[in-house]
Amino acid sequence: MDLLPYRALVGGSTQGIGRAVAQLLAEHGCAITLLARNEERLREVVAELPAPTGHEHDYLVADFNDPEHLAQVVQDYLAQHPTGFHILVNNTGGPPGGPLLEAPVAALQAAFQQHVVCNHLLAQAVVPAMRQAGFGRIINIVSTSVKIPLPGLGVSNTIRGAVASWAKTLANELGSHGITVNNVLPGATLTQRHISLVEKKAAQTGQSAEAVEAEMLKLIPARRFGLPEEVAAAVAFLASPAAGYINGTSVPVDGGRTGSL
Repeated sequence: MDLLPYRALVGGSTQGIGRAVAQLLAEHGCAITLLARNEERLREVVAELPAPTGHEHDYLVADFNDPEHLAQVVQDYLAQHPTGFHILVNNTGGPPGGPLLEAPVAALQAAFQQHVVCNHLLAQAVVPAMRQAGFGRIINIVSTSVKIPLPGLGVSNTIRGAVASWAKTLANELGSHGITVNNVLPGATLTQRHISLVEKKAAQTGQSAEAVEAEMLKLIPARRFGLPEEVAAAVAFLASPAAGYINGTSVPVDGGRTGSL
């Protein structure tokens, strides 16, 4: 689990799962480049990261709603740091909830851009240095809907499946270069997105947020919600040399909720 020789680019890293991932990777010795759109929060988080000897953390400001600008920001950084990144954690906010048939085409297009297109552009940017190093880890924070679609998350279910297929294809192409591509599938995790989804369902059904969460907990064998740090632990393992023979797979971190093998 020693990540001291490596640098990671972590998306959506000012809050929730992304922030927990950056923190844990740094604790294992990795140098971190945070990637998000809120520069004030980026400054706060980068200042809180433990700094391993010989490493410095930094950040990039970009919005996943603007894929071309995102790609340019990363390319400009790599021009100044040719050793590049050994680890890429693709992570950004999930699409709004709602039935699929009621979703406007624009919602599907926006989600595809934020998740599939941005993931692809970032992979294209970082893979050349990974190939040169003979080591690379691309880890996508997706959702358990990759295995079983979740009710009321039509756009998310659709796009998450596309990300999983993209990742599996990339894993097949890059495996011979010492680069693995895997997905981590958080279940119900205590993040801002969880709060938003609970609040929306409560408003739609007339239930209290507590009642909505109680119904959710009935579906989770662990009978509790996950913590961002628990998702981060799976990411840290997949990022490590120890996980070198794990490739092209999707790992649920969901307390047992997903009803498939």
